[in-house]
Amino acid sequence: MEIEHLLLSAAVAVSGVDGTETWNGLGKLPQMGWNDWNSFACDVSEKLLLETAEKIVNLGLKDLGYEYVILDDCWSLGRADNGSLLVNSIRFPNGMKHVSDQIHSLGLKYGMYSSAGTETCAGYPGSLGYEESDAQSFADWGVDYLKYDNCGNQDLTGTPEISYKRYKRMSDSIKKTGRDIFYGFDNFNTPSADCYCDKLDCHDAGKGCSAMNIFNRVPYYSNYPNGGPGWNDLDMLEVGNGEMSDEAYKTHFSLWALVKSSFLLGNDLRNMDAETYSIITNPAIIALNQDENIAATRVWHSGNETVFHSLWTSTSSNGDQVFALVNGEHESLEMNATLPGIFGSNHTAKAYEMYDLWGDRLDTETSNNILNGNETASKHLYNATEQSYADGLKNNVKLLLGKHVGTIRSNDTITTNVPASGIAIYRLKQA
Repeated sequence: MEIEHLLLSAAVAVSGVDGTETWNGLGKLPQMGWNDWNSFACDVSEKLLLETAEKIVNLGLKDLGYEYVILDDCWSLGRADNGSLLVNSIRFPNGMKHVSDQIHSLGLKYGMYSSAGTETCAGYPGSLGYEESDAQSFADWGVDYLKYDNCGNQDLTGTPEISYKRYKRMSDSIKKTGRDIFYGFDNFNTPSADCYCDKLDCHDAGKGCSAMNIFNRVPYYSNYPNGGPGWNDLDMLEVGNGEMSDEAYKTHFSLWALVKSSFLLGNDLRNMDAETYSIITNPAIIALNQDENIAATRVWHSGNETVFHSLWTSTSSNGDQVFALVNGEHESLEMNATLPGIFGSNHTAKAYEMYDLWGDRLDTETSNNILNGNETASKHLYNATEQSYADGLKNNVKLLLGKHVGTIRSNDTITTNVPASGIAIYRLKQA
C-alpha cells in the first residue's frame, strides 16, 4: 500500500455518544505482531494466517509481546445486496469468524484491513459510506485490530478537518459495536494532528523508500506527538525479507524501536533463518520500543537522507539513557560520542555503566535449534507476559540490559567502529 506521511497508529480515541473523546485502553504501548503484506501482498489465505499464528506461539514470539496476527488487503470478494462485505470463500473457506476463533484460541489477537475510501489500495471494496456496516462485520468476526488505509478517498482530503471526519466515522462506528478494536489508520496525503506517514511503504534496501530513507524523515515531524496513547508507524518491519545485510537489518530493527514505531513483523515466519530470528527476539531492543517514554530524538546528523551518520538519544522510563550511533554510509566509520553530547544539560552523574544492546544476541546455533524444534524458546527468551519490559528494566533483568562493556566517566569519549549500514546502540546506567 502506498503511504505518504509517517503514519501514526492512532488506535485509542473513539467518540462517546455525548460527543466526547474516550480512550478504549488500547495503544498504551506500540503494537507488536505480524502483518502479511510485505511478504505475501495479495497471496493470502486462512492456511497462511493459522500457520503463522502457530509459529508466533511455538517460537516464543507471543511471550515476547508479538500478539496481533493481521490480515491486510485482498480478502474480500465484494458486497452482498444488503451492502455487507463478502469474504473470499476460496481463500477463507471456513469464514473470518473461524480464523478469528482459531487465533484467539492460541492467546493471540486478530487484525483486518480496510480503507477510508470507496476501494482499498488493491482495488477491493473500501469502507467509505459503509462504516457502520463494516465495523459491525469486523466486530461480529471477532476482530481486535483494524488497519484503516486512505486509498480510494474520492479526493476527500486537503485539510485536517476533512480527513478527520472520514476517519472519525469509522471510529464512531467501532464504538457503537461495543467491541474494543485497536484502530490504526494510514492518513497519507493529508497531514493532521493525529496521523502522519511517509512517501511509500517500507521496502528492503534499494527500493523507493528504504528503511534508512523513512527513518531520516522522522525528525522533520518532531512537532507531531511521540508518546502514547497512539504511536508513530513507520510501516511493517522488513527484517528477514532478503535484500539487506545482517547489519542493516539490525539497524532497521533498532531504529524502529528507538522512535517507538509499531513493531509489526513482515517476514514469512514459517521460513525464517537463524539470523532473522535472533534479531526479532532481542529483548534488549524490544524493551526500547515497549517503553512509555517519548521517542528518541536526533542530536546531530551529517549527510543526506540515504547516505549519512547520526547520533540519537532517548531517556527510558526507569531513568537510563540510551544512545545510538547510526552509520548510513557505504563503508565502516569510526564514530564517537561524549556524555554531555548524549545527555545535554541533564548530564549529572560522574560515571555510568555501559551496555551493548546487541552484545547478548542469540547465537546462530541456539537460534537454529529453536527453529528446528530441538530446543524450547522459553529457555532462552524473555517472557513479557510474566514480567513487563518496564518492570524487567526496574529489576535490572540481564536479558534486557545487553552485554556490559565498561564504565564511562564524565570526561571520557566513547569511540566505536560502526559497520556500513550499521548501528552501535548502548544503554547507560548510573554507576
